[in-house]
Amino acid sequence: QVKLVESGGGLVQAGDSLRLSCLASGFSFRHYAMGWFRQAPGKERESVATITWSSGSTYYADSVKGRFTISRDNAKNTVYLHMNILKPDDTAVYYCAAPGSPAVAASMLMFDSHVGNWGQGTLVTVSS
Repeated sequence: QVKLVESGGGLVQAGDSLRLSCLASGFSFRHYAMGWFRQAPGKERESVATITWSSGSTYYADSVKGRFTISRDNAKNTVYLHMNILKPDDTAVYYCAAPGSPAVAASMLMFDSHVGNWGQGTLVTVSS
């Protein structure tokens, strides 16, 4: 079955950097767009970034543009989220997301209605 396992979360200070990883298994990873979402305390889950299967295109939420970078290594079945200049507002549980079909484009994956599988999440806490 599909399995998405995130790692790399932790407690950092404002201005620090962090890299999240998501190891995928149980499906043809290299054929699927992938994404990251987050849910802050008391808030709804929101999209952060998505990437096409080929890494040819990426999409970002306005709140993270210029600070976060999504990337992937299809040989390792892993998608990454590189987070720079972290802010306290970035504090959230970060979730790896995969669509239910390779036909789902990365742009569509920015909407959680197109997410077919979620990871368990990894907590990122940014102190001021």
